[in-house]
Amino acid sequence: MKLASRLGAVAPFHVMAILERARQLEANGRDVIHLEVGEPDFATPPTIIEAGRRALAEGQVFYTPAQGIAPLREAIAAHYATAHGVHIDPRRILVTPGASAGLMLALSLFVDAGQSVLMADPTYPCNRHFVSVLGGRPHTLPVGPQTRFQPTAAMLAAAWQADTAGAMVATPGNPTGTTLSLSELSAMAKVCRSRDGMLLVDEIYQGLTYGVPAETALAVADDIIVINSFSKLFQMTGWRLGWVVVPAAWVEPALRLAQNLFLCPPAPAQHAALAAFLPETLALVETRRQILQRRRDFLLEALPGLGWHVPVVPDGAFYLYADVSAVTTDSFAYCRQVLEETGVALTPGCDFGQHEAGRYLRVAYTADEARLAEAVARLRALQG
Repeated sequence: MKLASRLGAVAPFHVMAILERARQLEANGRDVIHLEVGEPDFATPPTIIEAGRRALAEGQVFYTPAQGIAPLREAIAAHYATAHGVHIDPRRILVTPGASAGLMLALSLFVDAGQSVLMADPTYPCNRHFVSVLGGRPHTLPVGPQTRFQPTAAMLAAAWQADTAGAMVATPGNPTGTTLSLSELSAMAKVCRSRDGMLLVDEIYQGLTYGVPAETALAVADDIIVINSFSKLFQMTGWRLGWVVVPAAWVEPALRLAQNLFLCPPAPAQHAALAAFLPETLALVETRRQILQRRRDFLLEALPGLGWHVPVVPDGAFYLYADVSAVTTDSFAYCRQVLEETGVALTPGCDFGQHEAGRYLRVAYTADEARLAEAVARLRALQG
């Protein structure tokens, strides 16, 4: 039997080979420090877990509305108002089975087969693959330290073509941890608007920022699509819950798609997520944000001693995008060597695109400071 041709455009995660080998080493008794996986190492806050238990005990295990339960959408809208001073009609919010489903739903709304979507290189790899699965073409824009690894409005305007359906940006971004200012997001929205295109903003790491405010593009434009998630800030990765905010005129087609693509988000997870916005939950995630900032600062000081260069100080997420060209010309081979010889697992730049991918790797500071210090010590020993 023949596979669909779209599969040819979907590349595997190179880091999965790293992870598989790491698991083999662990099975053989090796101690591996995991700095490769983009997942918080904190457990889900107890308030959320308790709300989930309560929902299960109360029998909240049946289908919900495809758009998500009204109390959760109202809670999300209230959070925008309280945290950002932005008032969003809850009807514009669709709760989704993880942000990945939200991304697929959002792209399905405005990308036709044969159209292209502008996005950065490097970027989260699934962004390219989602576009390809829809029959579109990811039009990647090489970005580097000069623009903090982010595209600019001018770059979008210059790259726009007759087949361009819109642009996709992320703030804070993966793998680089950099953010976009509201003024830049406003300029990007203007570029897309003037060309009858859509701006899709990935805000999955919103709230995990350091030295800059946690902002939303919805503060400067309401004719855009914003994606968010309970996975990162609220440490609910395995609960699979995210949300999408769409323009008011697009609610009906978005709901129609949601009904057909995934029927509804997980019911217990939705009821659990109601506790995400409780004061005690927000206090805990703020404490954890401060811990992440201390980890970032530790690595920013330690990594140059390895010959690694972090060209842009990340102000969000929990990643450092390090230039290792002083020690290797092939970051994938280097990551494999590092794993075998030191037991430190890292993600090579080739997972995030092609632009200068061999000189970069991503460090996820999703381990406590003692483990980070141990990782640095092992890497230093490798350097000799």
